[in-house]
Amino acid sequence: MSCLFCQISQKKIPSQVQLDTDDIFAFNDIHPKAPVHILIIPKKHIPSTAEVEKIDTEILGKMILSAKKLAEKSNINQTGYRLVFNTKSHGGQIVDHLHLHLLGGKMLGPMA
Repeated sequence: MSCLFCQISQKKIPSQVQLDTDDIFAFNDIHPKAPVHILIIPKKHIPSTAEVEKIDTEILGKMILSAKKLAEKSNINQTGYRLVFNTKSHGGQIVDHLHLHLLGGKMLGPMA
């Protein structure tokens, strides 16, 4: 499989693993935009939020709960954090595998 994030979740490409479950894999972003910048991905290949189906609602819930757990682990749960899904090229998505950005550890500016 040529998907970068699929290869990372299968540990064919090294990463700084933060979480590894049956359905979810999370690792540090290699180009962090904040002191804490973790990517949370489903192990199932879903290209983006535009391709999410009703059957995927459970995995989306697991991604958000994983973000909460990782925010607590990273000690940013009390001060706050940002969760972001980028979708397709105009939304800023670079890798065609659904991923949730967890950002925190500093005051984050406005999105626009």
